[in-house]
Amino acid sequence: MIRTILIDDEALARDIVKHYLKAFPDVEIVAECSDGFEGLKAITQLQPDLIFLDIQMPKISGFEMLELVENRPAVIFTTAFDEYAIKAFEVNAVDYLLKPIEQGRFEQAMQKLPAKLAKGDHSQELLEMASLSPAQNNRVVVKNAGVIKIIPVEAIHYLEADDDYVKLSTTEGNFQKNKTMSFFEQTLDASQFIRIHRSYIINLAQVTKIELKEKENYVVLLKSGIWLPVSKTGYVKLKAALGI
Repeated sequence: MIRTILIDDEALARDIVKHYLKAFPDVEIVAECSDGFEGLKAITQLQPDLIFLDIQMPKISGFEMLELVENRPAVIFTTAFDEYAIKAFEVNAVDYLLKPIEQGRFEQAMQKLPAKLAKGDHSQELLEMASLSPAQNNRVVVKNAGVIKIIPVEAIHYLEADDDYVKLSTTEGNFQKNKTMSFFEQTLDASQFIRIHRSYIINLAQVTKIELKEKENYVVLLKSGIWLPVSKTGYVKLKAALGI
């Protein structure tokens, strides 16, 4: 049996998928969820083989939820997303069902499922691409001690490279995200966040002082009282951003 979870805030959309799945007796629905929080909990507990996942949901989006899943199942997106995103799904070999879902299209997706299950996770490239869209870069969703935290980007003081993670220093403390510094450099607003060093990206609103520490080596002071090193390239970027 292929164990699946339906994650969609629209009950009607879940009902349509359930109706179509009646033609596939080898698929067992083990849970239904109406938002990303419920979905993440159900995936963690039940470890399904497949999920049908809506993208635009309250609280956290389908993309944000999927980022927090450690062992991702196969994913078939159910979406009313724009054409750009749909092309991204196709390029990255992740299937999608455009709402309103047509039965013929549903059956096509299910026919692809055995090959997708055999190949494993196909979602990482899609998540990277989706995160570059404006709708995804005004907040960062993290999981800390089992609790999901939504961090508005304006609450981030600075970001620091931390092995395979990036540490986010915020008003409420430090959090880790399994991303790269290059990822955040691309996704965060370049007028607000500047990479001052290979290990640091700062929020310009937090800058209070720039000082020359020694010959051609600068440091920057943030409102939190933290001093951070500034590379030569970072200093040029910082001066340009501050208009000095």
